Amino acid sequence: MAPPATVIDDSLPKDVRPPVTSYAPSMWGDAFTSFSFDNKVQEKYAEAIQELKQQVRSMLMTKGSTTIEKLILIDTLERLGVGYHFEQEIEDQLREIFRFQSQDTEQDNYDLFTTALQFRLLRQHRYLVSCDVFNKYMAEDDKFEETLTSDAKGLLSLYEAANVRIHGEDVLEDAVAFTTHHLKRMMQQLEPLLQCQVKRALEQPLHRGVPRVEASHYISFYERNELKNEMLLKLAKLDFNYLQNIYKKELHDLSRWWNELDLISKLPYARDRLVECYFWGATFHFQPQHSYARIEITKSVQMLTVMDDTYDNYATLEEADLFTEILEKWDINEIDRLPDYMKIIYKFILNLYEDYEVEAAKQGKLFAVPYAKEAVKQIAKAYNRHTQWFLGEQMPTYEEYLVNTIITSCIYVFLTVGIPGLKSISKESIDWLMSEPNKALIASTRVCRHANDIGSDERESRGGNIPTAVDCYAKQYGVSKEETVDKFNELLENAWKDFNTEWSTEISTISKDMMEQLLNYARAAEVNYRNGRDAYANPQKIAGQIAAVFMDPIVI
Repeated sequence: MAPPATVIDDSLPKDVRPPVTSYAPSMWGDAFTSFSFDNKVQEKYAEAIQELKQQVRSMLMTKGSTTIEKLILIDTLERLGVGYHFEQEIEDQLREIFRFQSQDTEQDNYDLFTTALQFRLLRQHRYLVSCDVFNKYMAEDDKFEETLTSDAKGLLSLYEAANVRIHGEDVLEDAVAFTTHHLKRMMQQLEPLLQCQVKRALEQPLHRGVPRVEASHYISFYERNELKNEMLLKLAKLDFNYLQNIYKKELHDLSRWWNELDLISKLPYARDRLVECYFWGATFHFQPQHSYARIEITKSVQMLTVMDDTYDNYATLEEADLFTEILEKWDINEIDRLPDYMKIIYKFILNLYEDYEVEAAKQGKLFAVPYAKEAVKQIAKAYNRHTQWFLGEQMPTYEEYLVNTIITSCIYVFLTVGIPGLKSISKESIDWLMSEPNKALIASTRVCRHANDIGSDERESRGGNIPTAVDCYAKQYGVSKEETVDKFNELLENAWKDFNTEWSTEISTISKDMMEQLLNYARAAEVNYRNGRDAYANPQKIAGQIAAVFMDPIVI
């Protein structure tokens, strides 16, 4: 999508720096640089996991299981974080459930918990099942039956199902309000384990959560469940620690790379957020085989953070223009035209993509290189456009601003940079990604944009000195700041419904892996910016979630 052209006002003070925001240093210190990877421990984990996987696979393939038993087992495996080991088996079973659901007389007797569970699982696996299955729980006044208000497990299941809704599903819109109200009302009367599960769901709906974070929570819940299957619990714990060791090793290597670059001492205005960058990378690709993609996304997020802070937090308008022009040339011989501090950034970017090109050639993915470089050039132009608008006091229309944010969302950089490490991504995958309008991509970036604009408004306004997206919308539509925030929250919900629609209808094999990455992008954005928090700038707000996934092993 072509962003609007930048109109430069020559009367602007082009040599004045913006008010500089000072960011807290990294909160992680040397937590990962001191990690020592133990191959023997990892091998023991791998052997135990392999043995348990065979037993669980037998459970999945057991003949004579009821549909309810299959659904509960699939849901348990996925929520424990081990569903990825059994992707094909799970897909086969859900496909069969979907095909024969109209003939399954067992479903007539489903309670609310089971009806909602089946609906959610099928939707999450991209089957566009009808929400009419919930009509049987409606009274004559088109409201949910009062008898449901005491069914905590059913309400929780319905609440999670309602978060995969699409546009026009009024019954699920009503379900969000109905379940939220009654779950909050009965919270204190619930037994402790269910109370914890309800509290977590209200804080973070499952479909919108980061899978590894949700797995860490669910393992804790499942361990306290009297009906737990000890074999599933052991597999989940072993697998969690096995993956965590891989993450620690990657963070160890990344920390050494970042410390050797020593960019933050040279560019003190920029955020040092390597571990938080890795959180994005691991959200995109958590599986053990995707190490390259995780590492390269981490490096690219930190690169983009430095670029964003340069444009937004330090460069003069003149310097911003010059850097954008030089980056477009992508030529090291142009470097001497830049100020000294920008030379550091320029060399950093070119070196990253020189390594990228080498790896792409090794993996037979050279087709991705021009797209990857172009994504960086485009984001520089978009950052510059934003700088000229907001620091240069050339307030755009909100619609112009929103078009530009498709680029500043960083999605094109994220989705191209990991390609050499992803066997399934082809030239056709990139063509699909770049197709216009790509409704799934737009919806995913809108989730990030609306949540981010609410969460970062206070920081980006520099104490009210710099106009923000909230100011832009409020001024254009003549509404208050509070009304604007309410509108952005509404737009955020609409973006999720847009994405859920595409998730269930854009089902070509070419787009599958890209669609999963777009979903995980929206999830990472939701977790970082949910409920007005600006967790990327202030990572202590999600430090507990990061530590749970990357630092704290589960006791076995």
